[in-house]
Amino acid sequence: MSEHKKIVLALGGNALGNTLPEQLKAAQVTTKAIVDLIVDGHEVVIVHGNGPQVGVINNAMTEYSQNNNSFTVPLSVCVAMSQAYIGYDIQNALREEFLNRDREPPAMASLVTQVRVDAEDPAFKDPTKPIGGFMTKEAALKEAGARGWIVKEDAGRGYRRVVASPRPVEIIELKAIRAMADAGHLVICCGGGGIPVVSQGRHLAGVPAVIDKDLSASLLAESIEADMLLILTAVEKVAIHFGKPDQKGLDAMTVAEAEKYIADGEFAPGSMLPKVQAGIRFVKSGPDRVALITHLQKAREALKGTTGTRIIRGA
Repeated sequence: MSEHKKIVLALGGNALGNTLPEQLKAAQVTTKAIVDLIVDGHEVVIVHGNGPQVGVINNAMTEYSQNNNSFTVPLSVCVAMSQAYIGYDIQNALREEFLNRDREPPAMASLVTQVRVDAEDPAFKDPTKPIGGFMTKEAALKEAGARGWIVKEDAGRGYRRVVASPRPVEIIELKAIRAMADAGHLVICCGGGGIPVVSQGRHLAGVPAVIDKDLSASLLAESIEADMLLILTAVEKVAIHFGKPDQKGLDAMTVAEAEKYIADGEFAPGSMLPKVQAGIRFVKSGPDRVALITHLQKAREALKGTTGTRIIRGA
């Protein structure tokens, strides 16, 4: 597993922290792992989550509109803001890490990326992804009436706005991403899963949705013909019987085994499940493709085959 590879690297929320100060510190740790892989000769394209960050932006924009009787900033615009906000910190931390190693930083850029979803995706009929702060039932119903939101009760903690989480269909800026990567540039793209848009004739319209970043990373890896989808998260290995006395970390699983584990309910929705689904999708997309899930600080070791969980095609 030591040969040079084209890797799409998906950074989980733990790689970026929850606040601006946390993000600045987390980016310094995160970029050490990324630079390790580049120094080892791998070609890397970076995708990142934006869960805490887009929530903060959305809350700030909502409060501004309430206090100033202004229009509400769409969630799609908040995602675009988060891409630049996070990319800015990652770029600076990467540059600093290369210089700390007495290496010339490569050309790098964060690309504002739109990802098309299907307007008829069933997810739009039953939004489940909470976003924004908690509200009382009265306040939630008022906001829903005034802004056209869908609100739901969240585990006894209050009411929150919920939006759809449709599957990614097309990466609009794919040609630019591919051209930059092929030229040897370090690209940060599809932040937060991408800005969710739907086609309306020649127009791309933003929609109130959150796209899973791992599924977008899988689509990107497939589209640029990467060798590997590397998903960095908070655990070293994917586990079955998670949290139970017989918990077992997996070194590898075939697509068939992974699909059986999913059918058996082994992976939690909103946590490990989409990561495994993203891995399956990528591995199925072509021969000799591998998905690897591991802890951020174990990325280099995982590439060398000493840890992490690989999803492989199988017989």
